[in-house]
Amino acid sequence: MDIPALIVEILSWASIVVGSFLMIVSGIGMLRFPDFWSRTHAASVGDSGGMILLILGMCLQSGLTLITVKLIIMGIFLIITGPTATHAVANAALVTGWRPKTAADLEPETGVPYSDLPEPTVRGQ
Repeated sequence: MDIPALIVEILSWASIVVGSFLMIVSGIGMLRFPDFWSRTHAASVGDSGGMILLILGMCLQSGLTLITVKLIIMGIFLIITGPTATHAVANAALVTGWRPKTAADLEPETGVPYSDLPEPTVRGQ
């Protein structure tokens, strides 16, 4: 195997491995993150980055063939539809009233969200 072919082989497998890692981390993030907004962010970033690297690795593996053209068309389609779908879901959540928690929602002394604090009680009642 000559040197340029070896370099292409190494780059293709490296991008496939890194893309797969990003997709797995994205899936774990969807399970582990606490709220809708964090999960949406993990899914969007991880899937977009992982998909680009996976398709790049597959294009390098297939060489200059019709398969590469199909992979590029599929990649362009996914690059457009993935973030668009994520935006649509996040916008629908905003419209229905889900708001992300901000620093203004935290109690200044403890850093705990107001909604998680116990209700104050009045003695004698």
